[in-house]
Amino acid sequence: MPSTREIRRRIRSVENTAKITNAVQLVAASKMRRAQLRAEAARPYAESMRGLLANLADAGGDADSESLHPLLERREVQETAIILITPDRGLAGGLISNLQRHAGSLVLSPDQAGGISMVPVGRKGLDYFSRFDVPFRGEFQQLGDYPGLDDTRPISRIVIDDYMSGAVDQVSLVYASFVSTVQQRPTTIQLLPVEAPVAESAEAGSEVEYIFEPSPEAVLDELLPRYVEMQVYQAVLESAASEQSARMVAMRNATDAANDMLGDLTLQYNKARQEQITSELLDIVGGVEAMA
Repeated sequence: MPSTREIRRRIRSVENTAKITNAVQLVAASKMRRAQLRAEAARPYAESMRGLLANLADAGGDADSESLHPLLERREVQETAIILITPDRGLAGGLISNLQRHAGSLVLSPDQAGGISMVPVGRKGLDYFSRFDVPFRGEFQQLGDYPGLDDTRPISRIVIDDYMSGAVDQVSLVYASFVSTVQQRPTTIQLLPVEAPVAESAEAGSEVEYIFEPSPEAVLDELLPRYVEMQVYQAVLESAASEQSARMVAMRNATDAANDMLGDLTLQYNKARQEQITSELLDIVGGVEAMA
């Protein structure tokens, strides 16, 4: 059995660890609430843009038209770019490893046609894919806990320019979708070419007349880049909320585990101390009997 000095040393170490994890948990909880509100506030705007895009796509002619916007154009996939959004810091439980495995399965998928290139957003994704022979089209770090649209616009601008120039034929977006405080789901969406949603009016069987000025094509030309930017921005917000939620839960579990360990160590220390006191008493009694 370890000595009482060694047990006391372990108790102090676990107590310090519990204080650190508890402090990180409290900080993550305060950041999580704000990040969650920002992610939820962006969803209605993104939904409205999807509805408007559906109506514009219906009014803009068929897919075989020569006036089809370049961001809607489909072509044979020779090169695929993957935007992977991960945290910059650790201590987030299994969130980072789940995202890395999810992105890795896309890269190694047998159904994946052509070459693969990455646009890592966050240091953990960058560090992970730096160990493999995967080219980077750009890298982004330190967006902050509360990124704005201006912070994420360069990400979408890189893939839009590469897609319109023909450097890539498909762009996928991988991020952690915020479901709840205890659940964050790795999600993949096709960012480019843009898939126009089905108009809700068509689903409901009713027709809504819109007047687009100067024309549906001109409005679509302005809307599509904004739509891509908004998709990337919303994914970054979802990832930020997921990161803080995962960190808060992980640190809470670590604090609980440290407290349980403290209870076990305290019991072990009391037993060791009791054995030590009993041994000392026996030595004293034995010495007295020997002197009698």
